Amino acid sequence: MPGLALAMLGILAASALLPTQGYILNILMQAATQAVAVTGLVVVLGYCGQISLAQAAFFGLGAYGVALGTTDAGLPFSVALAIGIAAAVLFGVLLGLASLRLGGHYLAMVTISFQQILTLVLTNWIGLTHGPDGVRGIARPAVPGLRLDAGDRYLTLCLLALAAVAWAVWRLKTSRLGRAMQSVRDNEIAASTCGIDVFRTKVLAFAISAALGGLGGGLYAGARSYISPDEFGFGESIVMLTMGLLGGIASPFGALLGTGLLVILPEWLRFLRNIYLAVYGAAVILIMVFLPEGLWGFTNRLRRTVPPVIGDVPPLPLLAQRGTATADVALGIQGLAKHFGGLKALDGVDMAVRQGTVHALIGPNGSGKTTFINVVTGLYRPTAGRITLAGQDVTGTAPHQRTRAGLARTFQNIRVFRGMTVLENVMVGAERPGNDIAETPALVVERALAALDFVGLRADANRPVGTLSYGMQRYVEIARALAGNPAVLLLDEPAAGLNLTEKGELGALLRRLKGHGLTILIVDHDMNLVEQVADHITVLNFGRRIADGTPREALSHPDVIAAYLGEPRDAAA
Repeated sequence: MPGLALAMLGILAASALLPTQGYILNILMQAATQAVAVTGLVVVLGYCGQISLAQAAFFGLGAYGVALGTTDAGLPFSVALAIGIAAAVLFGVLLGLASLRLGGHYLAMVTISFQQILTLVLTNWIGLTHGPDGVRGIARPAVPGLRLDAGDRYLTLCLLALAAVAWAVWRLKTSRLGRAMQSVRDNEIAASTCGIDVFRTKVLAFAISAALGGLGGGLYAGARSYISPDEFGFGESIVMLTMGLLGGIASPFGALLGTGLLVILPEWLRFLRNIYLAVYGAAVILIMVFLPEGLWGFTNRLRRTVPPVIGDVPPLPLLAQRGTATADVALGIQGLAKHFGGLKALDGVDMAVRQGTVHALIGPNGSGKTTFINVVTGLYRPTAGRITLAGQDVTGTAPHQRTRAGLARTFQNIRVFRGMTVLENVMVGAERPGNDIAETPALVVERALAALDFVGLRADANRPVGTLSYGMQRYVEIARALAGNPAVLLLDEPAAGLNLTEKGELGALLRRLKGHGLTILIVDHDMNLVEQVADHITVLNFGRRIADGTPREALSHPDVIAAYLGEPRDAAA
């Protein structure tokens, strides 16, 4: 990325050309160390979408680790810094564990509480933290021949650390873990059904964010030589969040830009004397109101292009086989029940989806079809019954574990990852754990492009998925599922919202999949589509199975006619 190279060169040039005045050095060291911590917010909030208002607490843990380690314990700077980072990571993981049951503003309240508790501990545990008086005489790294205790040399160290962190976080965004984080941010349910362990991903995001906060705080303590509890209060967490939002929370370079502005801009405006704070505050408000993506996001949007994807890729493995239906049960359902209080959404449903067939599940509105799909894919826990996938019992497993076993699905209400491109959406599906190419990035890209080629969207691979039409986004969901090379594909109302032309194209696509032997369970209201592609039909009504057989047998069953036409059973017969 050209921007990365320019940022690196700018940082190194600045470190070489800086004047030696103590005041300027202190301002720049403050900006560099805080930018490291703000980059941690890019990971937890910008990438993973988890609100954290405790970054100053992790910053403080790193700072006190270095301060107490070098002064009270007499440890080398590097050892003390490692202890501070480890302490920050520990508490970051604990906060991440809270995200199992909490989200949104509730999670924000937990992080605020942690921030306040840490501030009280730093202030009142005088025997350990020195209390309100703070810690003085903090040592800087001692490396023979480098004179890192000198201000300009230590600033160079801080800037190099910042450059390394910015590069690592930028690379993280385009990695497998980074895509998993962005998937969780955009849609947790879709992420879990793509094989992503949502809870583990959130915990990792908090841990990485805390580690960067601790690193920034440790470097800050060495820069200041004196720290006190009031430097790590809740107000500082708000300032760090503002820095990230101002520059652009979705990019580490936005974090650098926002931090630099909020630290350096007030110094530039001091010539305005008494009104400089008002001008500074107004500038921040205007930027955040009119540029919600931040300054870096705005510049990225201005220069965003959609380069074409060229070159041949191997076809989907699915296309190398011919469709042969067998008597083997790919997906088995025995006595499946799901009760919501006194409502029996599913009541003892049995079904056997044969290998290599297209099995349709139909029924009137409210018959339990979507509940059935959600129970089968693990989004709901069944009240009773058993679910097997290729003979393996998956009844008690989580959604991501069922996906890893070979179960893929699409949704009635489209669930694409809107903050990502079309290609990145499909790459998430290709990276399904258990997929044969999931650990090889180049093969993941090939598989994703092959899936897009199959559904006719390869030319749109680099477009933001939110710019596609509704029907095209449906195809992105299907391509994402196919890229994972699933054993069974569940399609929940794939024709919903499509026009007649798009429905015809969807029918042709499903017939192609059927011709290559993929096992498909389709739920849809469009009887024309169902009759075109289905080998077998199961009909639900009021949570019970009322018919099961070939399309002709199922659709001509008296109970099915009565359910759809609302006629008495004997009259319908």
